[in-house]
Amino acid sequence: MYDVVIIGAGVSGCAAARELSRYQLNICVIEKEEDVCCGTSKANSAIVHAGFDAPGGSLMAKLNVEGNERMEELSKELDVPFRRNGSLVVCLHEEELPGLKTLYERGLKNGVRNLRIIDREELKELEPNISDDAVAALYAPTAGIICPFALNLALAENAAVNGVEFWFDTEVTGFGRGEGCWNIHTSQGEFKSRYVVNAAGVYADLLHNMVSGRKLHITPRRGEYCLLDRSAAGFVTHTMFQLPGKYGKGVLVTPTVHGNILIGPTAEDLEDREGTNTTQAGIQELMKKAEATVKGIPFHEVITSFAGLRAHEDGHEFCIGEVEDAPGFIDCAGIESPGLTASPVIGSMVADIIYRLEQPRLNPDFTGSRKGILDPKTLSTEEHAALIRTNPAYGNIVCRCEMITEGEILDAVNRPLGAKSLDGVKRRTRAGMGRCQGGFCSPKVMELLAGERNIKISEITKSGGASQMIAGINKDR
Repeated sequence: MYDVVIIGAGVSGCAAARELSRYQLNICVIEKEEDVCCGTSKANSAIVHAGFDAPGGSLMAKLNVEGNERMEELSKELDVPFRRNGSLVVCLHEEELPGLKTLYERGLKNGVRNLRIIDREELKELEPNISDDAVAALYAPTAGIICPFALNLALAENAAVNGVEFWFDTEVTGFGRGEGCWNIHTSQGEFKSRYVVNAAGVYADLLHNMVSGRKLHITPRRGEYCLLDRSAAGFVTHTMFQLPGKYGKGVLVTPTVHGNILIGPTAEDLEDREGTNTTQAGIQELMKKAEATVKGIPFHEVITSFAGLRAHEDGHEFCIGEVEDAPGFIDCAGIESPGLTASPVIGSMVADIIYRLEQPRLNPDFTGSRKGILDPKTLSTEEHAALIRTNPAYGNIVCRCEMITEGEILDAVNRPLGAKSLDGVKRRTRAGMGRCQGGFCSPKVMELLAGERNIKISEITKSGGASQMIAGINKDR
């Protein structure tokens, strides 16, 4: 019997878990995948939006601006890479300047600070590779970039340290009402809870519709991306948008906090809620659109492509609140862009709803800080040498592309909510995210995982489930 069950271990669900762990509540997070950050939160633009795009007066606009303002302090508390690099919405035609002005005025109404429209001359100074067709841009210096994996994992780890339980490989199949509680039917048995938080991403409408007569509809919107090698670092320094259209902000070109260049996303509405495959047409589309904004993009430096799904609610609005005809069932649905930016405030909003309903006492043992995995590359030569003397694993390079050590991988496996798969290690350390995409380091990472988890190497998966990397060992046959 729990006080609160949160369904979904993406960034919104884990932000809610962390905020609720400030109180004396018995909380668990149920996730159908094998790890946190396996849905929308792992495949997005990694942008902290300034807040000029969402319609004025919307919840989306309010939480975007508040989330942006909170992100710097939160990233320090949780030891997450974050940088305010600023964004530019590029106008390519003189006749579109009124649209840029409209976006500027909307940003002012939403409370975005230091917005201004700049001319081509200043734009060229900021971004030398800007398209020759660019005539002006909306400059938002408060926009930033963040590591979405790191933020999601940090929120989850901090929640776990503060007493939140996590149940993985557990899919919710239905609900019932008990005496003063919800009965949550899952693939791993039944859970009971007085409150349910529905943070299930592209599945949130299905769960909502199981308990409410007022139906919700979410469309999975696929966005495809290309990632360039870190050798392209510096090609752009700001996040470069195009003027928004029917499907959002269009294809962007942006640096990442790790030194890559990210290009995307496309926007394609699907029925398949697991449709994260990339397509030739999609990749060609984003390349063509990106080149309209920035010239000479070194596409020969692309090291991988990927796709993510956004949970697009029909009204294009965040749906956060207790469901009217389902007391104790709290929606956290329709969380698409700028959901990553808004996530700290989304977590607080969910916690405030439950606080008003329950009036729980504060958790006297709550700690809001968390230390991430030590990156030896941030140390001086002397400090790194001293670390190796103390722990030789930090002197053994496993991933050559990203220079990730054995010590970092062992930490990733053994810390709270430790990695159980290759993708789990990759999201925590970046081992396998470099130019060779794990071609060199995967066998060693598998060996370390098997040793630390005390399982056979043939049981190691790419991302849980039936994604085993190998069928067996030759010498065993």
